[in-house]
Amino acid sequence: MQQQIALPIKPATSYIRLGEDSRPYLEGYKCDECGAVFLGFREACGRCATRGRMNVARLGERGRLYCYTIVYRSYPGIKVPFISAIADLEGGGTVKANLLNVKPDSMSIQFGMPIKVVFQGADIASADGAGYVAHFFVPAEESSDE
Repeated sequence: MQQQIALPIKPATSYIRLGEDSRPYLEGYKCDECGAVFLGFREACGRCATRGRMNVARLGERGRLYCYTIVYRSYPGIKVPFISAIADLEGGGTVKANLLNVKPDSMSIQFGMPIKVVFQGADIASADGAGYVAHFFVPAEESSDE
């Protein structure tokens, strides 16, 4: 009997990091001058334009839905329909991700609804995403650790 070897997780984006416990998280940068937080690498602050004062920050896992769109047509291999959403995270930072566990119709989605950032295999969004981990949103009340 052949033993299966678990392959290491590969982040789907440059701002997904793996912690010492191998759990993924979102990395951003925070401005020492004005406190603005941004997803991903920044050399200068987009709010106050200060340069050289951006420091690495681990982004929050909870937030509120800011806006969304329901996508019915996309590139080949992308599963549709899906909800493309933007959320403001607690502690700062605005992030885009697909909203999961919600029916893709406007009656099921509420602006300002609480969300949680979760990490799953990218293959749930794209046919060629196998082997990668990506970030998504789920309604906060449906997350598995509450």
